[in-house]
Amino acid sequence: QVQLVESGGGLVQPGGSLRLSCAPSGTIFNINDMGWYRQPPGKQRELVASISIEGMTNYADSVKGRFTISRDNAKNTVYLQMNSLKYEDTAVYYCKFRTVIPGTLGSFADYWGQGTQVTVSS
Repeated sequence: QVQLVESGGGLVQPGGSLRLSCAPSGTIFNINDMGWYRQPPGKQRELVASISIEGMTNYADSVKGRFTISRDNAKNTVYLQMNSLKYEDTAVYYCKFRTVIPGTLGSFADYWGQGTQVTVSS
């Protein structure tokens, strides 16, 4: 079964930067939206940023101006550039691909990554 594989997480000091990447382990067809979510310790998973197939982006208020999501459709890869990292950005970060099921009226399937840890600490 195809899985999403994240990379780029790690330990960084406040004010530092990291770049996350996410790509499938095999072929996924009909990818529509791509997104990044995170789950801080003891909290629920939340949306960080998303990007449509047309390139329209959406960000959580807490990361606007600091994080940038981008995608490479030829490689089926999504990126998250994280700058000016803060302690509160510490979380497990997950990527998600939403695919459209052909022949249906709006039905979709979601693929999730296994998560990558981002720790902001001095």
